[in-house]
Amino acid sequence: MSREKTQAELEAQFQAKIDAEEKIEPKDWMPEKYRLNVLRQMSQHAHSEVIGMQPEGNWITRAPTLHRKCVLLAKVQDEGGHGLYLYSAAETLGTSREEMNEALHSGRAKYASIFNYPAITWADMGAIGWLVDGAAIVNQVSLQRTSYGPYSRGMVRICKEESFHQRQGYHIMMVLMRGSDAQKQMAQDALNRFWWPSMMMFGPHDAESAHSAQSMKWKIKRQSNDELRQKFVDQSVAQAEEIGLVIPDPDLKWNEERGHYDFGEIDWEEFNQVISGNGPCNRQRLAHHVKAEEEGEWVRDAMAAYETKKRQRSAKAAA
Repeated sequence: MSREKTQAELEAQFQAKIDAEEKIEPKDWMPEKYRLNVLRQMSQHAHSEVIGMQPEGNWITRAPTLHRKCVLLAKVQDEGGHGLYLYSAAETLGTSREEMNEALHSGRAKYASIFNYPAITWADMGAIGWLVDGAAIVNQVSLQRTSYGPYSRGMVRICKEESFHQRQGYHIMMVLMRGSDAQKQMAQDALNRFWWPSMMMFGPHDAESAHSAQSMKWKIKRQSNDELRQKFVDQSVAQAEEIGLVIPDPDLKWNEERGHYDFGEIDWEEFNQVISGNGPCNRQRLAHHVKAEEEGEWVRDAMAAYETKKRQRSAKAAA
């Protein structure tokens, strides 16, 4: 009988599989730290999709036209679907949706800091679609090649839908910038308020990130936080200029030598405050999620009872 492999040998084989661009599947051996790292990222991503429904869902009944209502409703439904894809993928790593929700409600699990900012005007729906979903696409396109198979496959469909969301938001801003002075001012104000929080979505500088280096080695992430942020800036400047918006950064300028835009420093103190639970809407967003969880308990109980009854009938019929 062959000897049992040592931990070092298992880890070496695991890394060789990663380096060979092979996907890690749920039943494959994996280091516990890899499992926890992927689980942390997927659950955070799932929570972000679901919490992100709140600011947009609040605007469905107040959208200016029936067409805008229908499009926004479709977008919010998509975000709920993304959350379901990601929760299902996370469950393949040995956790349950209940455990993930409990971690969110207790503060142990996080979600994207951007969703702790208020959406106070219709133009904010444009800024969220254009900037927030635009930043998400920059990150998520590379996640289609992430090393964990269920996460990678889920991202393929999510990216297609996020691309629609980004166009929807940009179109709102474009139409506003063709309107009255008040509408143009509303669009610029939304950009002013959402620009820096959108920049924070990519996380801290790579040297200060607790997970970035290991995630890159395991190919959970394919590009660093700073690389993704730079790509987002470069594409957003051109998009803003095309419709007459001004990026609210006095330090923004084209660097010919680097072939990229230089930009100002992010307020990392604000970022830390928001992810610590002290943002403008942290408590409101979490309280709403807890309330929805509690109010939906009877539905989950009814579904569980129905499945139990169905199994009992099947067992009786088989006997």
